[in-house]
Amino acid sequence: MENIRLIEVKEEILADNIKQAAEIRERLRKTKTMLLNLMSSPGSGKTSLIIQTIANLKGSLRLGVIEADIDSTVDAEKVAAQGIPAVQLRTGGFCHLDATMVTQGIDALAVSDLDLVIIENVGNLVCPAEFDTGAHKNVMILSVPEGDDKPLKYPLMFSICDLLLINKVDYLSLSDFNIAVLRKRVLALNPDIAIMEVSCKTGSGIEGWIDWLKREVEIFRGLK
Repeated sequence: MENIRLIEVKEEILADNIKQAAEIRERLRKTKTMLLNLMSSPGSGKTSLIIQTIANLKGSLRLGVIEADIDSTVDAEKVAAQGIPAVQLRTGGFCHLDATMVTQGIDALAVSDLDLVIIENVGNLVCPAEFDTGAHKNVMILSVPEGDDKPLKYPLMFSICDLLLINKVDYLSLSDFNIAVLRKRVLALNPDIAIMEVSCKTGSGIEGWIDWLKREVEIFRGLK
């Protein structure tokens, strides 16, 4: 055993990623472009939220979107159809984005002309939480059909986010999802997280999300 060299691969990968993420943040500070990392399980409503966001902010903020998928361009096509610059990152099997991948997305966008870039991360509650993308804000979506027990199963995801959006609240009457219980579980992990209830289908609560987003962009750009 004395002649065996042990290399902690994951630790080295994460250390390199942290360095790259810091470079992204510094680069975007210079252009005053806020980067937001949106994470969730598949089907929770990431793309629907982005479409709602575009509809509410188009004309007031200059937006760009980085889409990530294992093997698809469907989400980027939906965003581009709204007249917003979009880049599709095809991860080829990786279940998350890291800072190197995000750098490629940023390189493909004219970020100096943008106020806000939204990353739609790969649908997953595990791996995306472990990798710093260089984002200035992390936001996650938990949809009502997923259940209120997810903070118990995926604590890291809830711990690293600045905002939790509870989506598909129009399903509450059809579910045993308990918002009060969920809030208690989430705040025990992350007392500083903001929590909002929305429905991308009905538009309920979207105004609060848009207000939060505008305020964060203004603070980041030094306008507030």
